[in-house]
Amino acid sequence: MLAERLRNVAPDALVEVIDHHVRSELGGLRADVLLADYRIAGLWPVLRPDDPTQGLLAEQNIAARCYARQEPMIEDVPETPGVRLYVPLSVWGERLGILVADFPAQPDDGTVRHCRGISDDLAVALRAADRDTDRYRLARRRGRLSMAAEMQWDLLPGRCVTDHGYVLAGQLEPAYRTSGDNFDWAINDGRLTVTVVNGNGTGLAASALTSLAVNAMRNARRSGGTLVEQAELASDTLFAAHHGARPIEALLLEYDAGSGHVKAVDAGSPRAWRVRAGAVAPVVLEEQLPLGMFEENRYGVQSFEMSVGDRLFVVSDGVHGAAPGGRESYGERYLAAAFRAARLSPPAQAIGAVMHALHDYHGDIEIEDDAVIVCLDRTHPVSGTAGVVDQITSKRMVEAAPG
Repeated sequence: MLAERLRNVAPDALVEVIDHHVRSELGGLRADVLLADYRIAGLWPVLRPDDPTQGLLAEQNIAARCYARQEPMIEDVPETPGVRLYVPLSVWGERLGILVADFPAQPDDGTVRHCRGISDDLAVALRAADRDTDRYRLARRRGRLSMAAEMQWDLLPGRCVTDHGYVLAGQLEPAYRTSGDNFDWAINDGRLTVTVVNGNGTGLAASALTSLAVNAMRNARRSGGTLVEQAELASDTLFAAHHGARPIEALLLEYDAGSGHVKAVDAGSPRAWRVRAGAVAPVVLEEQLPLGMFEENRYGVQSFEMSVGDRLFVVSDGVHGAAPGGRESYGERYLAAAFRAARLSPPAQAIGAVMHALHDYHGDIEIEDDAVIVCLDRTHPVSGTAGVVDQITSKRMVEAAPG
């Protein structure tokens, strides 16, 4: 059983197991994995660094289309009398990359379905293996991370997650030099908690400060604390460490997947916009004190609603406040236009499109401030955890059915 072999092999040898399985069990010629890099700008091989299938997503080759559409695709291989199958590699909505397998002839539908199952098993294994090996991180890196960025990336929960009824994605820039901005999320009992942090300062000091705040919020959340208790523990922790000299601004959200009701604690500059029926409007919240500014800061909860079909963007001030070369602030006009332009793309692509628009706005001026974008779509209503389990089970049975 492939899943068992993946569990029993060394964590840095997962792709070799898949390559052997494709050759021995499916009659394939070879297999490899292309992993998305930290900027989600390209797909890069694990086994064969010179593989011609690698490259930038902007080139829109067949691997890039498979990654974008999340559908298997097949193409002829010019150098051999065979074909190449591309299968999306994703887990819980996070797009890790692409499984690539070469065959001497067109694979039948059963083989394609089998490869989709292989990809699912491998994606889960890759997520687990990242705790014990650097191999897959090395494949994803297109440059050396600063020490501050290393700390920030280890704080992130992932880059995308899909649960029944919603899709969430996030991106952090500049990917290899980021300092203090961050995002975090967790799914518990049908509720999605999302936090976006606007860091204070630059370099290692900013990264360490954000790490302290994020871990304080996690500690409260993992102890069963409410959104207010998460904010207050983070604030008390920061004040105890820095006596009000180094506060942090943050936005904490708790989304109820069943009702679309969103609770919010606004502690500073991260801003939210809602896209509804093509119209973009800011979510107006009363801004409260930054975390750690005063001893025993206390916070209140505000709320708003997300209807089915709504999209929520949350961005740090490195996005909405960007003013390269003294230009008009990006958030005053251009950000809403970028949200509208990306409205038909799924969240994982929408955040990339908005970030690309931010880079275009800077022109030849390098992005200096950290920039975080988080995007949440409410796709359809959910009626309780039991309904979620039933519908997911039904979906898997349909996908596994022959023909």
